[in-house]
Amino acid sequence: MVFICQECGYHSPKPMGRCPECEQWNTFVQREESPQRRAASAGAARPRELSRIPTADAPRLKTPFAELDRVLGGGIVPGSMVLLGGEPGMGKSTLLLQATALMAEAAGPVLYVSGEESETQIKMRARRLGLEGKGLYLSAETDLETILEQVQETAPRLLIVDSIQAVQLEGLGTPPGSLGQVRECAQHLRPWVKGRGLATFLVGHVTKEGAIAGPHALEHIVDAVLYLEGEPHSPYRLLRSVKNRFGPTHEVGIFQMGERGMEEVADPSRAFLEERMETAIGSAVVPTLEGTRPLLVEVQALASPTPFGTPRRVANGVDYNRLLMVAAVLSKRLGFPLGSQDIIVNVVGGLRVTEPAADLAIAMALVSSLRDIRISPGLVAVGEVGLSGELRSVGQMERRLAEAAQMGFRACLLPRTAARRLTGPLPLELRPAATLSEALSVALG
Repeated sequence: MVFICQECGYHSPKPMGRCPECEQWNTFVQREESPQRRAASAGAARPRELSRIPTADAPRLKTPFAELDRVLGGGIVPGSMVLLGGEPGMGKSTLLLQATALMAEAAGPVLYVSGEESETQIKMRARRLGLEGKGLYLSAETDLETILEQVQETAPRLLIVDSIQAVQLEGLGTPPGSLGQVRECAQHLRPWVKGRGLATFLVGHVTKEGAIAGPHALEHIVDAVLYLEGEPHSPYRLLRSVKNRFGPTHEVGIFQMGERGMEEVADPSRAFLEERMETAIGSAVVPTLEGTRPLLVEVQALASPTPFGTPRRVANGVDYNRLLMVAAVLSKRLGFPLGSQDIIVNVVGGLRVTEPAADLAIAMALVSSLRDIRISPGLVAVGEVGLSGELRSVGQMERRLAEAAQMGFRACLLPRTAARRLTGPLPLELRPAATLSEALSVALG
């Protein structure tokens, strides 16, 4: 017998008044230890020398979406557990239904377990997406033991649990969706996945703070964590990897939500810049990096005199604290009167740029709006701004420059230290600058 905390899922061999993990009182319930746990404890493996352990590289399962394969590191690894999170309405279920329906026809049976929708509702969505669903088995079940029995009956190559918050283990004494239930269901499911080589996707809800519910209970259990992000009013969706044991992290796949469901964006830089006005004031283009993929995004800024005593700072798609830092450097080091201006910065397309490489583009767009001066349409800017007003280099400049040249840009404004490191023929003209003041002089005169 074991005692489990209903709040965080902590296991203890004896009852405790206060949980040492979450520090909650009177949350332990008694539960019989599962056969899988007893078998794992009884048959503990002996340590082996690393050089003597054989390798068994199983071929990855390819999905019909190259963007999804890219984020997963080349495809789905058999026996892996993948957590897919996102806000409601982002298209998590649509993406998985499209991928699994096409995979089932080509690679074998797939079991799709939905604890939130009926089989009829999923069928209606599949018909709207033009999916036949041969080889795709649906189950509207929430009991985990019953789900495992269905896995034995159907012997699928891929299992989808939508969502993990709707699944429960009988006898745990907590409602579905609680932290203890989420953690225990994932722990109970893991030996089945690993032992049978069954690739599994778990769909997770996102809280108001933007984190997957029960992050401490799930992120260390699964092999990969993916987030599906996007603005509600924008058709673009970003599938971002924040953890991946079988590939690079922070990789990004880009989709577009259309009438036929999720569609891949083959050339995202062109899609994000196709509506850009070259004569616009307060607009700068930065070659940012999402994982290993270079993307060209447009940063727009608007500086307007405030009618209130305290000016507003609005950041859409950029880090709010970095916006404050860039504005402070422009005010303190270069003397721009931003203390009396409302500042609004927006990244077009609903993207989020988190890397410091966008600092220079934010500063250029702000000064362009403040002085009402247009930036050259053939110029891109990349660089981190220091608190003393110096420009600092960023990584993988060659890839950024190649993407900018492919999109037709002719020059790049970058830190002088980064320009010195570039050798060989370059795809566009370099305009190096050591300080932010020098860079603004080059870009805006």
